Amino acid sequence: MGFEGKKNWFFFAAALVLMLLLPTGCGGARNQTVKVSASGSSALLPLLKAGQEDFQNMHENITVSLSAGGSFTGQNQAAAGYVDIGSSDVQLQVSLRGKGLREHILAGIPFVFIVNRDVPVNSLTARQYADIFSGGVSNWKEVGGRDRPVTVVGRPFSSGSRAAIADLVLRNKKFTDNQIIFDSNGAVRAAVGTTPGAIGYIDAAYVDDSVKELSFDGAKYSVENIIAGKYPIYASGRLYTRGDPKGAVKEFIDFVLGEGFQDKYVEKSGFIPIAKLKKAKQGRAQTAKN
Repeated sequence: MGFEGKKNWFFFAAALVLMLLLPTGCGGARNQTVKVSASGSSALLPLLKAGQEDFQNMHENITVSLSAGGSFTGQNQAAAGYVDIGSSDVQLQVSLRGKGLREHILAGIPFVFIVNRDVPVNSLTARQYADIFSGGVSNWKEVGGRDRPVTVVGRPFSSGSRAAIADLVLRNKKFTDNQIIFDSNGAVRAAVGTTPGAIGYIDAAYVDDSVKELSFDGAKYSVENIIAGKYPIYASGRLYTRGDPKGAVKEFIDFVLGEGFQDKYVEKSGFIPIAKLKKAKQGRAQTAKN
């Protein structure tokens, strides 16, 4: 091949490389798919999934990837940059404070206590719940039930639900070591529903007829009772980002915090919308003052 032939071949190869790098022409960069990743709270997963399809339909070039793994896992992965968003039932761990994570309140997460349907008790006091989950009460006859051992079903250390119950109910007591541990709401519900004398706690969105829901100090869970300060067993669902969210991440967070998503999905999915959560905190503060 002569010099002219080599030159022509060089230009042909260069043009081919450019074509491969820019397969869609001038608009290629605009058409690239952007991915938003989120992991963490299993409690918040069904809520985020509820709006995932709508958001992606509105933003055809954005794909949202959602997974669980636990509130503390979500916080750690967001801090390390493994995911764009870390979802959590609990406040930021002390070890991650000052690391530049931004908190975005998504919704209120109500928790309920459930028992096997063979348990005749319908309500327990805050003190009785603390005694049962710390191991101080081990037989239902000690709290008004029949003579039957209590089987405690709980969540692992990585669970935000476990941390919330420890904070809201156990206070200065520790969970008993004599409990069966499951890593999801669905598994806890199934274990309680099939184990005589069992008791556990799950997010309100997961309650169904396979178990019996208990009242707390005589108040059954409802958004109205939470707002009135009568039912204090709930936590704030949070999203954490490294710094202020930008681009597609910001668009997704703005979407789930917006009135459209909040009005359409949050309460319907068993959670408390941001606007009602603020009223609930006012009600809890007023109850505490009284």
